[in-house]
Amino acid sequence: MAEPLHYTEYDTRLAAYAVIVRDGQLLLALWNEDVDRKRWTLPGGGVDLYETPEEGAVREVGEETGYAVELTGLLGIETDVIPPEGRMRETDRTFKAVRVFYGARVVGGELTHEVGGTTDEARWFPLDDVPGLARVSMVDTGLRLLSERSC
Repeated sequence: MAEPLHYTEYDTRLAAYAVIVRDGQLLLALWNEDVDRKRWTLPGGGVDLYETPEEGAVREVGEETGYAVELTGLLGIETDVIPPEGRMRETDRTFKAVRVFYGARVVGGELTHEVGGTTDEARWFPLDDVPGLARVSMVDTGLRLLSERSC
């Protein structure tokens, strides 16, 4: 295990995501930050400074999908540590991602693709098709957390 760093010596990002399943389909957004390798992700993202994680999740879903959602409960929290050489931007700082997952349901709006953001398409996928998609690992984490909550 690496030598512990003081919290001022690494970057931290708090993000919140929604797992939205309706009629056997999962709502996903196409993440475009890595232009050479676009992948599907859960709608959500960075929580603004004065937002709660809940507010951030609801806002991000609206921005990325066009839907208004109601959160149905906390599913879990995941952390990940990425060394400087694994980050997408050149830096000498380690990165700690803190991801909060919520269950959610659509209460309004209509499916709309985000323009000018970190995603550029939103789509419903049958749950059986998700394993075959190019996706980020948090999609699997969110589905696992949802299934654990449903048990």
